[in-house]
Amino acid sequence: MAWSWRYEGTDGAAVDGPAESFGSQADAESWIGQTWRELAASGVTTVILLEDDRVDYRMSLLQSGD
Repeated sequence: MAWSWRYEGTDGAAVDGPAESFGSQADAESWIGQTWRELAASGVTTVILLEDDRVDYRMSLLQSGD
């Protein structure tokens, strides 16, 4: 199983981002924890964690009040 992130902008459309692949959910979550600020600064507002092609969950990168 491979874990990866998909990225969306404010309008919900897909945006380009790093094409990283991880061996575990924990590795993917650790990576997003280290890079979310850079992704948000580049226009990513939502990330979607995928296990192969299955959506595990979605997460907003917007800070409270944004």
